[in-house]
Amino acid sequence: QVQLVESGGGLVQTGGSLRLSCAASGRTFSSYVMGWFRQAPGKEREFVTAISWSGGTAWYADYVKGRFTISKDNAKNTVYLQMNSLKPEDTAVYYCAGGVVRGSTDVARGYDYWGQGTQVTVSS
Repeated sequence: QVQLVESGGGLVQTGGSLRLSCAASGRTFSSYVMGWFRQAPGKEREFVTAISWSGGTAWYADYVKGRFTISKDNAKNTVYLQMNSLKPEDTAVYYCAGGVVRGSTDVARGYDYWGQGTQVTVSS
């Protein structure tokens, strides 16, 4: 069993930055694909980014490419999401997810474990 706990959310102005962290318990963290998804009020959960188990490959949604960076520290069992140049449309609850993703990394149902989410609010 793996537990994921996000932190680092908050309120930031347009153009600002935040770094989210996702701490994982469990010995198999290093073998998992880790991803970030987000859900805004009244909208479906959407893919943000994911990183391979080795940290060597990352995937990004077009709407965050160039602004967000995902990284993974297997020694610390932690995955990070650095968010720069934030926009009001980035406002959402951000969820960390992990698992042995055999299909596309941008599909939520491919992930086995989920955190409780952390709120990110970007003011205009």
